[in-house]
Amino acid sequence: MPAKIKKGAVGSIDMTPMIDVVFQLMIFFLVATRLDEAEREFPVSLPTASEAKPFTSKPTELFINIDRTGRYFVQGRFITVEELEDLLRQSAANNPTQTVRIRGDEESHLRYLVAAINATVKAGIRDYRIDTAIPEGG
Repeated sequence: MPAKIKKGAVGSIDMTPMIDVVFQLMIFFLVATRLDEAEREFPVSLPTASEAKPFTSKPTELFINIDRTGRYFVQGRFITVEELEDLLRQSAANNPTQTVRIRGDEESHLRYLVAAINATVKAGIRDYRIDTAIPEGG
């Protein structure tokens, strides 16, 4: 009596779950990238500084954008100073090496920038930077 061998039954692997995981990872990174771009490309007219140097972003940075009317734009939404203080306190608790970059519009009043710095220091974050634009040709 001849032996019967089923072709294709031995060693077959279902790839459907693997493809599902890959697509979900792609969607996650696409959404995360878009949120990061919104922080960096918020329309703020930065003042120029002759000694400014390009800065490479760290993954632990938190951007505080201040528009010309003094509104704070952080993590994709406008917030008040009180909400900013709470957010910075929580960020400092979650990440002891938290870095904050403050981007204030040159048309905004200095008091909004100072309020953001005060909130940063109150939260216990000592590593903060104030972004300026590099002048053309320098």
